[in-house]
Amino acid sequence: MNQESAMSGQQVATILCVDDEPHVLSSLKLHLQRSYRVLTATSGADGVRLLRAHPEIAVVMSDMRMPGMDGATFLHAARSLAPDTPRLLLTGHADIDSAVAAVNDGQIFRFLLKPCPPATVAAAFAAALRQRQLIDTERALLEQTLTGAIRTLSDVLAMARPAAFGSSVRIKQLALELAARLRPGPWWALEVAAMLLPLGSVALPTEVADRLHDGHAPNAAEREMLDRLPGITENMLAAIPRLEPVRAMLAGVAGKPSGHAEVAALADDETIRLGVAILRVALDFDALDLQGIPVNAARASLHALPGRYNADVLAALDVVRADTQSHGGVREVSPSALRVGMVIASDVRLVSGVLLVARGFTVTPGLIEHIRNLRSGALADPFRVYLEAPADAEA
Repeated sequence: MNQESAMSGQQVATILCVDDEPHVLSSLKLHLQRSYRVLTATSGADGVRLLRAHPEIAVVMSDMRMPGMDGATFLHAARSLAPDTPRLLLTGHADIDSAVAAVNDGQIFRFLLKPCPPATVAAAFAAALRQRQLIDTERALLEQTLTGAIRTLSDVLAMARPAAFGSSVRIKQLALELAARLRPGPWWALEVAAMLLPLGSVALPTEVADRLHDGHAPNAAEREMLDRLPGITENMLAAIPRLEPVRAMLAGVAGKPSGHAEVAALADDETIRLGVAILRVALDFDALDLQGIPVNAARASLHALPGRYNADVLAALDVVRADTQSHGGVREVSPSALRVGMVIASDVRLVSGVLLVARGFTVTPGLIEHIRNLRSGALADPFRVYLEAPADAEA
């Protein structure tokens, strides 16, 4: 961190410069290190490795002419690895045609002609960093808005059709726990995908949803229905902009390429692939859990199918579901004692046999109001909620 930024408490942005000539990199670092943390690579392959190792890189600049992987090819790879990171291309007059092609193919933010004065390079990096900050701000706002809206929708659906949608709360919780063990976040697309996975359940007959929720193993026809649900959900979301990463995860879980080009293009993204692997494990573990299979036996069942599941995700599952108890215990509470944020430990039904709320649901103001409006004696089951796990158990 440079001295001025250290004194002001500001975080210094990390940038990456790629050029096969060490003296060019030394010059760039000399002029830029007062304002940025500068990483350098002498080849496109090394640049790719640095991008993988340093997701905090905010701006990338590459020379056009390099042996092996040239600048255009490298920046195209950089676009796939870090699509929100602005890319600068440094080129000579003889490379103009190639530079134009690189701009079109790699969506270059700006290209600079050699020889390029240090002030021009510095201005280009400053403009690119402002662009990155705008992208990050827009994404944060979008993610918060989308996640909040979808969380509300998920809660409403879980109350309206708890047998079909109650699983989304449990699957989301397990998916985020697995993700936290495997890679730092943010994991907003995974969270949204987990919440929306059951959306296709509107296509399930009510009696099928009830049977599955009650722990019955699906028959062949029901298994086919379940396998189609992620694809149905992906198609239902097609009209909503900016959900391409979510839809790509859902398409991956369905095991079929998306019919939408902008979504299919994300299929090989590392984060998308890991999200798909996490969702597969979370979905199937929850299904086994619903059938009453003990935790250790459920984990063993998944380990017995190594070709279907990602080994790293299974290892994470062994940690986050190491015990039969993932909470500090269970206690029974009266309806009037329910509080927002409590987690329901077991299904609650009405005397008519209708499922009121599924286990795993987090109590919301809407649920409390719904219970308050029930007639006296309408509940067939008591409310059991999880206690908070002890601090040392969580650690």
